[in-house]
Amino acid sequence: MSLYTSVNPATGETLAEFDTLDDSGLEQVLASAQSGYEAWRDVPVAERAAVLTRISAAYDDRAEELATLISREMGKPLREAMGELKLCSMIWAWYAEHGPALLGDETLQVPGADSTVVRRSPVGAILGIMPWNFPHYQVARFAAPNLMLGNAVLLKHAPICPQSALVMQEVFRAAGVPDGAYQNVFASNEQAATMIADRRVQGVSLTGSERAGAAVAEVAGRNLKKVVLELGGSDAFIVLDAPDLDATVKAATRGRMSNTGQACNAAKRIVVLDDVYDDFVARLAASFSAITPGDPLVKGTVIGPLSSQAAADGLVKQVETAVAQGATVLAGGERIEGPGAFVQPTVLADVTPAMDAYSEELFGPVAVVYRVKDADEAVALANSSPYGLSGSVWSGDVAKAQQVAERLDVGMAFVNEHGTTLPGLPFGGVKRSGFGRELGAWGMDEFANRKLVRVSAR
Repeated sequence: MSLYTSVNPATGETLAEFDTLDDSGLEQVLASAQSGYEAWRDVPVAERAAVLTRISAAYDDRAEELATLISREMGKPLREAMGELKLCSMIWAWYAEHGPALLGDETLQVPGADSTVVRRSPVGAILGIMPWNFPHYQVARFAAPNLMLGNAVLLKHAPICPQSALVMQEVFRAAGVPDGAYQNVFASNEQAATMIADRRVQGVSLTGSERAGAAVAEVAGRNLKKVVLELGGSDAFIVLDAPDLDATVKAATRGRMSNTGQACNAAKRIVVLDDVYDDFVARLAASFSAITPGDPLVKGTVIGPLSSQAAADGLVKQVETAVAQGATVLAGGERIEGPGAFVQPTVLADVTPAMDAYSEELFGPVAVVYRVKDADEAVALANSSPYGLSGSVWSGDVAKAQQVAERLDVGMAFVNEHGTTLPGLPFGGVKRSGFGRELGAWGMDEFANRKLVRVSAR
């Protein structure tokens, strides 16, 4: 089987296979990236913005077609796939609208010269190594600010969504991005390392696992290349009180089940104060048990299969290990028989720091619930994770919830909402969740030359 293979995880059917780039083609890719960058950086900012506007419009026009492909390649329910594409359209439109102003000179009021400005300019070709769980959104987060800035983009997408990778390149080319300025590359991990080391590549952005992040950072460090890493997460969903218990349970269910639980910033750990724990967890288990995984292309399906048979097997093994170590299953906990990669929505309780499930990421429809006596214990438990992507605090007392949220060791803290992603909000984490930020003005700065230009008449 080819490295780049599209398999429908709902049926196990192989949809398409693609050849990996050969080593002779890699040099052509790198040479094209350099020439593409040199041409693209000189395109006027307003024209680059117009290209991004056309990409945004293409996502709106082709949403149903692209959403169907997402569902078939990685199992996302069609409704959620449509939502992903809408968010992509918003991101491309946001950078088209705000990018020109973000690229304007920043005047510094520092005495001793006639003018002192900081000018943002592109640096060259940037390699993006992107995951399968949000095939278009993850690329938009990385590619939109870099193309707006004038950088060239090399894209190594996840091997399980090659058709989505190809159609993205088609969309960008049709909108006016030159061939060398954006290239989809079906590269091996070894070829990715070669690209990172090459003098024509100026940086790398990876969204993926800790293992992949460490490997990429090691190669980049040896070659003095800038890195942005968005890695795993084990976000806490802290319930201090619940004036509307059903609404909070619904939010927790949605926060964990979105994308069949395959999101780095999903609500993976549900931390509930003792006063409301019993009632809340009973309703949460009932909520999970009421969800039946199904065909992602069928209207009304809430969660689909996991992305692959291997992913489903791995998640079930994690649950089984947790149970063997003393955890209690309150709902689900098993693989669903049949050809697809389906796993029951699962709630685990009684997980302790001695268990694997306490510190590892569960990437699928599995929530772990914890009982705590007060807000201090909730914060301590939340911060005990090696991850630090995001977290949320839920309470009728907003001021109290904000105080708790500000104590979380995360890159993104929310009160009475979870995992909100919008084009103008920074996205990223701390600790083993990685470093760097995407989206908004922050995404424009990661791979920019913030060049000081100081002019004195003397």
